[in-house]
Amino acid sequence: MTAIKGAQIEAYIAQPDARHNIALVFGPDLGLVRERVDALIANSVDDPNDPFSLARLDGDVLAEEPQRLVEEAQTMPLFGGRRAVWVKAAAKNIIAAVDMLLATPPAADCRIVIEAGDLARNAPLRVVCERAKQAVAIACYPDTDRDLTRLIDEEMRAAGLTIAPEARALLMSLVGGDRQASRSEVRKVALYARGRERVEIDDVLAIAADASALTQDAIIDAAFAGRPDDVAAQFARAREAGSLPSVIAGAALRQAMQLHRARIAVDAGESVEEALAGLRPPPHFKRKTAVEAALRAWPAARLERVLLQFADTVLECRRHALVGDAIVERALLATAQAARRKGSGGRHIDPDQ
Repeated sequence: MTAIKGAQIEAYIAQPDARHNIALVFGPDLGLVRERVDALIANSVDDPNDPFSLARLDGDVLAEEPQRLVEEAQTMPLFGGRRAVWVKAAAKNIIAAVDMLLATPPAADCRIVIEAGDLARNAPLRVVCERAKQAVAIACYPDTDRDLTRLIDEEMRAAGLTIAPEARALLMSLVGGDRQASRSEVRKVALYARGRERVEIDDVLAIAADASALTQDAIIDAAFAGRPDDVAAQFARAREAGSLPSVIAGAALRQAMQLHRARIAVDAGESVEEALAGLRPPPHFKRKTAVEAALRAWPAARLERVLLQFADTVLECRRHALVGDAIVERALLATAQAARRKGSGGRHIDPDQ
């Protein structure tokens, strides 16, 4: 069976088809991957907490012992009932184990769920699962605006709330990229508004904006100010709060673009204050001093190089989601080290240095 999409995915997860008892769940939205894996496991066994019903296999271990997958797939539950095997694919190749499984299909009441990160179209694991008759491949891509609208409205209904249109629009701008992180932020807003009938824009500003955009601003300002220690600490804090590395990298790219645009205006004769005022949107008043210092310190030529570096970082983060943390943190620390090495105290830096 080939890859399934849209409504087919939800139908399969809600009532897994016994004819297709091997499921590969993969994609760049790791939160959505995990959400669908959890739902698929819950609908495949009677008790996900029962170790006799659900076996968990690490992909790197499986790469060394590929026969274990077939052994687990053929094992009968001690007390009867349905059974599942949950494989977490990691860095090592598990295609040998999957090939053995396809040659010796699982027991009738056993489902194999393989959880993976982003896979290219020609990735062996994806190709073999999309071609196998007894398998399904479920791709998990970042939510569209329609998906986010549905997610927000579902969570609000579950909390007995409605949400103002402008509040929904703001909340949508602050989430996305990772389903679980988005759902967590929406639930925080709903919890904050408990006891009232409708979520307003102030509720979103009080909760979601602080948890995402403002945390990202602190990381980016530290990077352009040349404070690597602060970058590392703020990055760890943002990840603990659920901010995605790809979203942080995108925010850094936007900041580099804004600074580059303003720097060109300054070089053309505008004052720093005039250049900042011309940005859309203008910097938040709490950040104005930090952004102004970065604008004075970074020349246009170096900002252009940083801009291109962050563009590459965003692309690499999307291609290699499993190591996104390392990719983005390395880019931010490189920017901070460059700022620290080339200048300090807000002094203008010579582009040729």
